[in-house]
Amino acid sequence: MPRNTALSVAALSGSAPTPFDLRPGAAELAELAGRLDLLGLRKLRFSGTITAEGGRDWLLSGQLGATMVQRCVVTLAPVTTRIDVEVTRRYLAEMPEPEGDEVEMPDDTLEPLGSHIDPGAVMVEALTLSLPAYPRAEGAEMEQAVFAGPGITPLRDEDLKPLAGLAALRDMIRDPGKDGE
Repeated sequence: MPRNTALSVAALSGSAPTPFDLRPGAAELAELAGRLDLLGLRKLRFSGTITAEGGRDWLLSGQLGATMVQRCVVTLAPVTTRIDVEVTRRYLAEMPEPEGDEVEMPDDTLEPLGSHIDPGAVMVEALTLSLPAYPRAEGAEMEQAVFAGPGITPLRDEDLKPLAGLAALRDMIRDPGKDGE
């Protein structure tokens, strides 16, 4: 992955932001594209700052930009996508403990503070989470697949919608003679 980008928390300035600007080279882009099952990763940049927050916590904020090529989920044709996202991570010396029987999803920007903060690892994680899950080539549409044996009426997508029949029932109740009865 990207060369060692971990920064020692002890070496960070408590009074001024520490900037970072990561731009992986061609070999790193190719390796990352392979790990993420991409056809290609043309550009990747992650830049921002790490700033002290309070007495012992840290804030990493940055901008991630990438241009990647994925396979279309319908046609398998190459699909080029550009992403630009804001990335925030809060590194806390003391992580809050969940309370109660039911636990809500925690704030996904919170991380436990260790001895290092690694903008390169954050870059890879943010890129992975930002990838389109179902990239589609322009004009590509899923056709309906029909599976049924001879003499059996196939089940279609419309038949699986639980409320689809209610509209027809409502219309029959409103206008009973509508169906020619």
